[in-house]
Amino acid sequence: MPTDASQLPAIKCIAVDQFGYLPAATKIAILRNPIEGFDAELSFTPGAEYQVVNLDTAEVALTVSPAAWKDGTTNTTSGDRVWWLDISALSAAGRYVLVDAERHVRSVEFQVADNPYRPLLIEAVRTFFYQRAGFAKQAPYADAGWVDGASHLGAGQDTQARLYNQTGDASTERDLSGGWYDAGDYNKYTNWHASYLVSMMHIYNDRPGVFTDDFNIPESGNGLPDWVDEIKWGMDWLVKMQEADGSLLSVMGLGHASPPSAATGPSVYGPSTTSASYSGAAAFALGAEFFSQFNNDALNLYAQDLATRAEQAWSWAEANPEVTFRNSDNGVAAGEQEVDANGRAEKKLMAAIYLFALTGDTAYRDYVDANTPNIGWVAPWNEELLHTLLHYASLANATGNIASAIEAGYVQSMQSVENWGAVNDQTGAYRAYLGDGNYTWGSSRTMGVKGSTFYHLKKFGLGDNSAADIESVALGYINYLHGTNAMGKVYLSNMAQFGAEDSVDSFYHSWFTDGSADWDSVSQSNYGPAPGFVIGGANPQYNWDSCCPDSCGNTDNNARCGMAPPAPPFNQPPMKSYADFNDGWPINSWQVTENSNGYQLGYIRLLSKFVD
Repeated sequence: MPTDASQLPAIKCIAVDQFGYLPAATKIAILRNPIEGFDAELSFTPGAEYQVVNLDTAEVALTVSPAAWKDGTTNTTSGDRVWWLDISALSAAGRYVLVDAERHVRSVEFQVADNPYRPLLIEAVRTFFYQRAGFAKQAPYADAGWVDGASHLGAGQDTQARLYNQTGDASTERDLSGGWYDAGDYNKYTNWHASYLVSMMHIYNDRPGVFTDDFNIPESGNGLPDWVDEIKWGMDWLVKMQEADGSLLSVMGLGHASPPSAATGPSVYGPSTTSASYSGAAAFALGAEFFSQFNNDALNLYAQDLATRAEQAWSWAEANPEVTFRNSDNGVAAGEQEVDANGRAEKKLMAAIYLFALTGDTAYRDYVDANTPNIGWVAPWNEELLHTLLHYASLANATGNIASAIEAGYVQSMQSVENWGAVNDQTGAYRAYLGDGNYTWGSSRTMGVKGSTFYHLKKFGLGDNSAADIESVALGYINYLHGTNAMGKVYLSNMAQFGAEDSVDSFYHSWFTDGSADWDSVSQSNYGPAPGFVIGGANPQYNWDSCCPDSCGNTDNNARCGMAPPAPPFNQPPMKSYADFNDGWPINSWQVTENSNGYQLGYIRLLSKFVD
């Protein structure tokens, strides 16, 4: 072995958290021999011993032996044969690599540090600044490669938005400027936006000391934590979406171009709906509590206004319980934000919980008590509702037997084969316990949310699992997103300067668009996409458009298809159903690589629990 371990070749068959580990954390590196999938031609059998080498001192800090996962069984999720390498005994701060002395190869570099994830949290939070609509991204807050003027403020755009089917009627004109682009598209969706705000406020309340006033956004240094400033920015837009009768408009469709300031298309909005109004009521109610906690007269007045708005939104939705608008059927925006009757019922229940917490009005509590479902299943798909129910159960004035039933149901359901059962049986070869069927569109978000379903046990003081065991499991999902996965990929964009050796190079976003000389790709463009965006991740349901290969309208369109869907991500084991690409229609990379504010918050919420 060379004296300088860093001179050995780094191989993807040794997967670690590329940003590092906390000193006391469980630290499991993954050794992998690909059996199925695009990389099956690789062959790797680990040596008998691995050395953890300190790159600063060239000393061997630890020697460990790998343990075969499930006696060498091939893991169907990844298509890999896997070994675990437990380096948890490594606690001294430093820069390290894992060295296979027999094979003369190493891992990528990683660190052990007291606060390794804080720079990542800052960059992940800063993506909301880059996602702001109608706000200039200027130095020193925007890095040089991503400076841009304020978008969607031209004639007929956000300050003069009109109802989607009455664009010739000036009486429908509204100032709906502000808010965030929802994802890789620039559209804005009330249901989702309100949900983001609720999540952001809980994230802050769980760990307020983490969110300081120095994240380098325009509001930095104003005496409020920058995360609070970002929440205020988003809440201001939600306020604009409320009509005088208390209802909330449902959605906005915006023009698209790269960079965002180049967009010239008109902005239109969809009508008020029941679901949007319940969503708004929940966000306004929690916001009224949230902003009242700060010693700030302006925010206290703002909180009072939000309290009024919350009850107005609730009253309108109560009087109009079945008003819907399917934006995708009407050519407005992209993703479908409307929900069915069950979805409206869930939104009403969550709004009632936040309104009861705010007002103490027992009419809201009575509604909650009469409509709280039995909890028989805990998964990423119902986590938002379950977290809201746990929040209700934590209130001092919640009905005792209802609160107890919520907590007991959650604890019991967490014992299932998909939760603690999977942990105890070591079902997940990569220690991010997610069934094959749960790798779908947005699997990065699913990972973050799944980790939080475990962490809720610590947050709310539930069950018999130790805090250390809960944290160990939750960190497994962070480790996955940081590179401990079958791709050896950090599922955040452009993070090399923060320690990642393989982070997202290219992803679907209207700004960082395919073919852009500046922003297409980190490796091929002048700048690539901005840092810190959490992208969709592995999606085994990916396929090119159904018009491919020869029915896409004309020869040029058909030529975009190529001969077969790109593989990967097509036709791979679930965890390998990923590639860095941003091709638009008909290749439809958005199924795999598009970002979303929802994905971002799933990551930020879990990561913030491990940041000081």
